[in-house]
Amino acid sequence: MTKSERDSASSSYRNSGVDVQAGYDAVRLMREHVARTITPGVIGGLGGFGGMFELPAGMRRPVLVSGTDGVGTKLKIAFTMNVHDTVGIDCVAMCANDVLCCGATPLFFLDYVAVGKNVPERVAGIVSGVAEGCVRAGCALIGGETAEMPGFYPENEYDIAGFCVGAVERDEILDPVNVKAGDIVIALPSSGVHSNGFSLVRKVFVGHDMKEYVPELGRTLGEELLTPTRIYVKEVLPIISRVKSIAHITGGGFWENIPRALPGGLAAKIDLSAIRVPPIFDLIMRTGNIPLEEMYHVFNMGAGMMLIVGRDEADYVAGAVDGACVAGEIVEGEGGLLLC
Repeated sequence: MTKSERDSASSSYRNSGVDVQAGYDAVRLMREHVARTITPGVIGGLGGFGGMFELPAGMRRPVLVSGTDGVGTKLKIAFTMNVHDTVGIDCVAMCANDVLCCGATPLFFLDYVAVGKNVPERVAGIVSGVAEGCVRAGCALIGGETAEMPGFYPENEYDIAGFCVGAVERDEILDPVNVKAGDIVIALPSSGVHSNGFSLVRKVFVGHDMKEYVPELGRTLGEELLTPTRIYVKEVLPIISRVKSIAHITGGGFWENIPRALPGGLAAKIDLSAIRVPPIFDLIMRTGNIPLEEMYHVFNMGAGMMLIVGRDEADYVAGAVDGACVAGEIVEGEGGLLLC
């Protein structure tokens, strides 16, 4: 095919709404961000048909652990604020924190960004957030896909999803079966709403100006809601051998997620007064007239992750993570959760 024929083909595709050159420009702009995430296991570079990663040397019986997620309707806040370099952190966080719950070390991440119109600078901004999330999780960004889908998404909107793969020794997998009555629950503080419950958040604040300063938050409402999800990997991995089970407090709040970290016949008795609840949750509850119990069914309420440890490990583990606190204990009982 001659150059003029290639140009003609690209022109026809561009006229249909897909700008091939913009895709090339986006890849060029994101390379520097991807480079920040390279770790020793990475093989090859950006641009291949598949991302390659070598398992860490010396593992006896490595088990791969994977997690996938997106950011949900939190993206609508990003569109309103025209801020696109934080949602990538959220995407990595939702996956890497899940992988951590099995006791695994995140190894690599791949993302998928679908846009209505490929604006290279905006796509590069999104990927810069993904790269920052990978740096915080200690994993490599080894590939991804940017899909321009005119007519499917509005020009100024997009979606992002991704998945993380980690590894753990077979005999070091965290298993709820090891939890017993008398064990202690350690709450790790969240950075805010994280990336769950935003359909309710957006309904509560419909008509509110996201760029208006809110004194009790110390910043605008939009800035508060776009605070990236806290990534717990680098704080928890050094003490993982002291932990029996982990609950990542995501969609479903306390009620859905804490029981997932327990065996049958046991419940977590949580002292809610021990956990500092960030002001944003009180604002959501008041503005939306939402019952307190429902808040714990939807949001993390200040505790983004719960670690279950033996009583003799509680003080050490609570002191090893900034802001962590003893939040309760494991007791005999059905139902999985008691809030008091």
